[in-house]
Amino acid sequence: MISYADALQHLMDAAWPMPVERVDVAHAEGRVLAEAVGSVQDLPPFDNSAMDGFALHADGVEIAAGSSFTVQGWQAAGDAAVQGGKGAWEIMTGAHMPAGLDSVVPVEQVEVLEAHLDGPLRIRLREAVRPGQHVRLRGQDVAQGEVVLPQGTTLDVNAVTLLHALGITTVQVHRRPPVAVITTGKELVSDGAQALEPGQIRDSNRPYLVRRLQQAGADVVWQGAVGDEPATFLQALDQATAAGARVLISTGAVSQGRYDFIPDALRGRGARIVFHKVAIRPGKPLLFARLADGALYFGLPGNPISAAVGQRFFVEPVLRRMLAMVDEQALQLPLQADLRKPPGLRVHLRAQIVADATGSLSVRVLAGQESFRLKTQLHANAWAIVDGADDVVRAGTRVKVRGLGHRDPVWLSMQEMS
Repeated sequence: MISYADALQHLMDAAWPMPVERVDVAHAEGRVLAEAVGSVQDLPPFDNSAMDGFALHADGVEIAAGSSFTVQGWQAAGDAAVQGGKGAWEIMTGAHMPAGLDSVVPVEQVEVLEAHLDGPLRIRLREAVRPGQHVRLRGQDVAQGEVVLPQGTTLDVNAVTLLHALGITTVQVHRRPPVAVITTGKELVSDGAQALEPGQIRDSNRPYLVRRLQQAGADVVWQGAVGDEPATFLQALDQATAAGARVLISTGAVSQGRYDFIPDALRGRGARIVFHKVAIRPGKPLLFARLADGALYFGLPGNPISAAVGQRFFVEPVLRRMLAMVDEQALQLPLQADLRKPPGLRVHLRAQIVADATGSLSVRVLAGQESFRLKTQLHANAWAIVDGADDVVRAGTRVKVRGLGHRDPVWLSMQEMS
């Protein structure tokens, strides 16, 4: 049995960055940038009005209330640039500012002195106009050449929206690591509509792992369930590798029981077992191997939370390295209450980050930490990680806290719980 730190080092030594590909921005959400993105234009691309109103020439001096102006023309969003000249121009929100005009007075702050069927002809200001007010300047948001998204950024809806606004149609991203999921056990039932026979349980691990892997940036290229026969497992292994999987994950059959056949089955296929059993809880029997073709293999225990811990703290760091992302950082927060733990083991606990009346954060370890309990997951917004030789960790001790997934900020999880 090795420490988590040693296990993680083995994982990082085995991981490799995925190749790069160019994808359409319309399909880039969730992808990780392989190179920084610089703006190819100014945003806004021209000076424009932030209000429906009238464009004026202030030239750095406040225009007094009561001033009157002749309306020279009107400008709507989408109209070409025009020369402003003297006087006022009726203007709509988003319209190009006429050249020479630099301020906008909202229509509500104007008295129309004279009008025609085509619109106002002469206006008077009800309020003073500050120089430059209600004008969105060219490049005020983004300047041409500015780096807007650094390498390693995960593209979310906000990043994709900005790329669209800048006219950037494709980006260089790392390919998503191709992953397969195999659940083992003759007791598993995959069809949710099927009635359970005595001794059977539903396969909840596979949908959980598939969704978490997708959220972590992986491409799940194959998934399936097998019984407790090595032959059917090896057949599934062949199907997964034929589908292109370079990271394979199974649940169950890695401990020391009669039906825990995976270690021997892997060895029989020429795999090298890098480690088997880690000083953690839950999930101690976890196995990591290199297959004969170099693919990475994770054998996770079958209990749901043990599998979740293996996914979060072993598989996801590898995916992060394959996506060429920077190392994940943990928060350090005080425990709300004393905590008992197995001495010498690193424990991963479902927890809530909470804020008191002053806004100070602390972490509450939830009840029901047994590895078969799924309902506790509903109330968790983070993982608390407690290491060390002590069997009691006192309230107020700062412990590591991470998001539910490596791309899930813990503050986002807090908002979802509020």
